Amino acid sequence: MLCRSSLVFALALVVGCAPTERINPPDNTNCPGADLQNDANNCGMCGHVCSATQVCASGQCGTSACTPGATADCYDGPSSTMGVGVCHGGQKTCSSTGFWGTCQGEITPGAEICGNLIDDNCSGVIDEDEDQDHDGFTTCQGDCCDNTAQCGQPGLVNPGAFDAPGNNVDDDCDGMADNGATALCDTGLASNSGNAMDYAKAMELCQTATETDHRWGVISAKWSLADGNGTPAHDSCSIRPAFGTNVVPKAGASLFEISTGHAADTNDTMPDYVAWDGAGDMLTTSGYPADWLAANGGMLPNSPGCPPPSGIGANDPVMLTLRIRVPTNAQSFSFSSNFFSSEYPEWVCTQYNDFFVVLLDSMWNGMPANPSDKNLATYTAPNMMKYPVGVNLAKDNTGLFNQCTNGILGCSNFGGAMGMSTTCQSTTELAGTGFDEARPGSCDTNSLSGGGTGWLLTSGNVKGGEIITLRIAIWDTSDHSFNSLAVIDNFKWDVTAADPGTNIP
Repeated sequence: MLCRSSLVFALALVVGCAPTERINPPDNTNCPGADLQNDANNCGMCGHVCSATQVCASGQCGTSACTPGATADCYDGPSSTMGVGVCHGGQKTCSSTGFWGTCQGEITPGAEICGNLIDDNCSGVIDEDEDQDHDGFTTCQGDCCDNTAQCGQPGLVNPGAFDAPGNNVDDDCDGMADNGATALCDTGLASNSGNAMDYAKAMELCQTATETDHRWGVISAKWSLADGNGTPAHDSCSIRPAFGTNVVPKAGASLFEISTGHAADTNDTMPDYVAWDGAGDMLTTSGYPADWLAANGGMLPNSPGCPPPSGIGANDPVMLTLRIRVPTNAQSFSFSSNFFSSEYPEWVCTQYNDFFVVLLDSMWNGMPANPSDKNLATYTAPNMMKYPVGVNLAKDNTGLFNQCTNGILGCSNFGGAMGMSTTCQSTTELAGTGFDEARPGSCDTNSLSGGGTGWLLTSGNVKGGEIITLRIAIWDTSDHSFNSLAVIDNFKWDVTAADPGTNIP
């Protein structure tokens, strides 16, 4: 974002415009005589005020200023470790813009390597094998921070943690701070891969683990039908660089799709595109996830005011089950999801509400609590009404079903139309998916072959270090016709608890 005036700059402080941004060339028309290069009240442009802890140098606000070319001693580790063991300081050099560069040549505390007769973690003891912070990792197991002399929160820093972005801490003890976001493992994956672990990679779950080690990561992945048994149709899942023209990955190079039909847009192969109206039905059926069904009193949950789904099983189902060890410093996770259905608009608020579920098994017992039925793919409205993610999100104009055309809903219901949609915002994300094709004889003359939610954010809470099970599934409800698809991408851990469920990001 480019801040072009003092008024725009004041607004930019609210929306995130960085205080070091400048205009070029400088203009002091509104503050004649001001030194835009060094005046902290007019730094780089009139009215650009540096904070109380900053100075202005070369037209930029910064936390320190220096004479270009000057050098100084420096050390970025805890002061108590300076000169202990292998730890020593380095030197920093002042850049041509008047700001200090990074500290070069320093050594800060690292993980203790037992048996090398060196004090690697700068604790004052050589080759000690201790777990002073009781985080389950000893110094000889690679814990680079075992006490408060080495870092601020030693219990959250160990090889079982994830590298939380932006905190300037080497959380996972790999020797580099804030490098977790650089991991990329979803390139070169086959679009029709049958390896379930590839789909974990496609959503940025790159690290693997075993049942017995202490690392976080994906322990196992498998495909099944909705009840956890059997094998789904191979064409019901795919890994893609995009879905249609405009649904592109939120992170990395790929996203993955699961569908009650073919997981493909109009230009895709392996698997190939088949129209969403039902011509490519898989004709498989399974039971529902038993624990989820039992938690809902043995009945499928439904959007408020809509008739209950019918049928005795999940049709054309596909489910990805992941067993994951949680990082020791994580309290929640999130990922991006995008749901599309050809049930829109004719079958909104009928018994044909295709289901997309995200079931989490976790030992988390804090607040906010995870859903009692384990399903994170549920939207809780401000009036506390709960809506499973599906085409019925369009019924009460929740705003979560917005990639569509406005008009009559549920016109194929035998009881008559079920209302009007007024919150469709765009059809941009339908382009090239097949859901954007005209459907003659539908509810309205402008009706298309389907609609979608747009990108949503699904979140759940976890206990650090536990092993969770995450089940992501989709199926047709009440029949095998008019297929639906979900796009999944951008899995992330977080060090704070989330509001569990699904919402607009």
